[in-house]
Amino acid sequence: MRERIALWLNLIRWDRPAGWLLLLWPTLSALWIAAGGFPGWHLAAVFTLGTILMRSAGCCVNDVADREFDRHVKRTAQRPVTSGRVSPREALTVGAVLALAAFALVLTTNVATVSWSFVALAVTLVYPYSKRVFSMPQAVLGIAFSFGIPMAFAAAQGSVPALAWWLLIGNAFWVLAYDTEYAMVDRDDDIRLGIRTSALTLGRFDVVAVMAFYAIYLGSWGWLGARIGLGWGFAGGLAVAAAQAIWHYTLIRGRTREGCFRAFKQNHWLGFTVFAGIVLDTLLRGA
Repeated sequence: MRERIALWLNLIRWDRPAGWLLLLWPTLSALWIAAGGFPGWHLAAVFTLGTILMRSAGCCVNDVADREFDRHVKRTAQRPVTSGRVSPREALTVGAVLALAAFALVLTTNVATVSWSFVALAVTLVYPYSKRVFSMPQAVLGIAFSFGIPMAFAAAQGSVPALAWWLLIGNAFWVLAYDTEYAMVDRDDDIRLGIRTSALTLGRFDVVAVMAFYAIYLGSWGWLGARIGLGWGFAGGLAVAAAQAIWHYTLIRGRTREGCFRAFKQNHWLGFTVFAGIVLDTLLRGA
């Protein structure tokens, strides 16, 4: 049993928290905005634990969907499903249990949040297969990784205003930025396997596009934040986040695997910085 648990933890990338942190920071940012400050321990716990659980469930589905591709990529060849140590059925069972646990948390909120959780689940299930159809599947991931935003508004306000959808769109460009960096790592393998990614679609404009995606994300959130009255604390957070984006440019401009992967892994700090700016601003306004 100890071996099975170790394999399941490997399956859900337990040792690599950067993945769920990329989902967590925009979700908590939206929750703080929707609540006008600290949303209370109940909602903070529901969305933190729910984010971890759903990201873990998504890893299970993704590994089953990509197992035939992953076996031909050195970086992913030893994943539990790909290597045969965990069967597809077992992986999907683990994913289903995690998704049900997340749904149990959602049931402690309200009807609006429960309703939107079904849409979030559908997008999560669609993404792993989108790379077979779309030339930029990262756009689908952008929606999936941003859907905590409307759910946070639904939980805090009982409805999803236009602001939530604009924040989702802006955040989707951040996902496009960091997942294109991730796709740049596997560019050679993806060409050989015929997998569609934003890195291949953008071609020699990939680095320029990544920086443009960062600019759209930070610019749109800055404009939306100003419209709802966020002030200097939030602006400071965005400025630090912009400095991090510029640093990422120095990492990816050479298109090396190491540089692109490092940039991808560090993106959760950029998201945390934006969240910290929102928290600081609400504290300053409440002082």
